[in-house]
Amino acid sequence: MDAHFTVLALALAVEALAGYPDALFARIKHPVVWIGAVIDRLDQMLNHDDAPGWQRRLAGVLALIVLLAIVGTAASVLSGLLRALPFSTLLEALAACSLIAQRSLHDHVADVARALRAGGLAAGRAAVARIVGRNPETLDEPAVARAAIESLAENFSDGVVAPAFWLAVGGLPGIALYKAINTADSMIGHRTPRHEAFGWAAARLDDLVNLPGSRLTAGLLAAAAWLYPGASPADAAQAVKRDAGRHRSPNAGWPEAAMAGALDLRLGGPRTYGAVRITDSWMGHGRTAATPADIDRALGLYRYACGALFGMAAVLAVAL
Repeated sequence: MDAHFTVLALALAVEALAGYPDALFARIKHPVVWIGAVIDRLDQMLNHDDAPGWQRRLAGVLALIVLLAIVGTAASVLSGLLRALPFSTLLEALAACSLIAQRSLHDHVADVARALRAGGLAAGRAAVARIVGRNPETLDEPAVARAAIESLAENFSDGVVAPAFWLAVGGLPGIALYKAINTADSMIGHRTPRHEAFGWAAARLDDLVNLPGSRLTAGLLAAAAWLYPGASPADAAQAVKRDAGRHRSPNAGWPEAAMAGALDLRLGGPRTYGAVRITDSWMGHGRTAATPADIDRALGLYRYACGALFGMAAVLAVAL
């Protein structure tokens, strides 16, 4: 595991500096796109609309097993090949950094603040619709800003910290398997007529593998609040203790509550997906009237927390 921390530190540094280059995406797409293609194919092959619910649930379990077998085998073979080459640690870090999303997450959330400032509510709704699933037409300007901050907090957990955790635990196969589970949940883990039974296994396994990352994310945000001007680590910790368990998700409440408490905001609460109104608990006891300036503050806290994650990986790499 000690070598994994070195790979993790390098991967975090490279991804923060370079992200995933557009030219590379244009040429070979992205590993998550490849994983998504496998999931889509399994969905078409195994998820039959006329099958009873129990059969579709079993089919979803089978699809998940096949997906993990494919991804795990490919990642293990790639890891073995890279380790036989010179500069193997750097090469493995370059492969792993494609599965971490620090930079792209920052840029997408920053786009919402810029859109609100430059184009008002309509532009803000269009920008936030690229990163959240809720109906943008139901959002006023404070709700757009809150949605962006909530997305930042939740995706910091499952797009950055959880992949980093599983990279540290299992190397390149660990992070690849995590991304396969997380991608499956995002594609088929929804309570829709087509996927409620078929996506059950993916959704439940995603809850499980995100459990350590969500708790670590809350800790990183609270720690970052010690250093970020105007943020409150005590309020972050208090909000997590009071509110995280009341969220409808077993994991999303942890980073959202930490972010809300640190910045004196209220996040979460009722929201609308399509035409469906979802009732959920509020995270934090602060303001609901969020602004583009609050998005900027959330991004600042996020950068500090990413720095804390890198520092922790670097210290462990050196110590071990």
